[in-house]
Amino acid sequence: MIDVLVVDDDFRVAEINAKYVGKVPGFRVTARAHSAAQALAAVERGTVDLVLLDHYLPDQTGLDLVHRMREQGHGTDVIMITAAGHVSTVQQAMRLGALHSLVKPFTFAALRSRLDSYAALRRTVDRVGGRGVTGQEKVDRIFGALRTAPAPSAPGLPSGHSEPTTDLICGVLHHADQPLSAHEVAERTGLSRSTAQRYLRHLEQAGRLRLSLKYGDTGRPEHQYAWVAP
Repeated sequence: MIDVLVVDDDFRVAEINAKYVGKVPGFRVTARAHSAAQALAAVERGTVDLVLLDHYLPDQTGLDLVHRMREQGHGTDVIMITAAGHVSTVQQAMRLGALHSLVKPFTFAALRSRLDSYAALRRTVDRVGGRGVTGQEKVDRIFGALRTAPAPSAPGLPSGHSEPTTDLICGVLHHADQPLSAHEVAERTGLSRSTAQRYLRHLEQAGRLRLSLKYGDTGRPEHQYAWVAP
């Protein structure tokens, strides 16, 4: 079993995430923490294989916590949870050794895909130590195990649309204080503009977004999208 520490300052969110983890075969939640200090104490007890770590904590950021863990010699694996559009946070987390990142709000399918790839990584690391595997082949297999397969389209989504990407775009627009263009959505999510446009068009047609036109001095009006509360 892979022992997981769930870290989130919101007790309800931590409980939901813990239930998600518990539904994935091979994983179990051995501890929950609601601050960086609690999380570090749990890691120091040495009973954690993987930390599901929210970035925003009351006493330190998740990045600060990972930095402290590495400084103190803790190599515990980390999956970071960040807010939509915080690409720089994801980049810093990767540099500190985080294996994956999840963007709020995320679905069980999105979390499971990361956990499954993490389990595959651990199995691969165990296997490639055997004979007959060259150095480069070992490296290729290890890095290949980290790749997550594209999530399948959920019921009601067009072919080629994934639920995690849909949730990512919805999260950006839900937290935006004004309508956003496809270009702005692409910048905040890290998606290409064409992909953002495709998802925005579907979400608008499904009634989840409201489309408006912004007219400038010249040229065609810009399409802007706003979240529609359910």
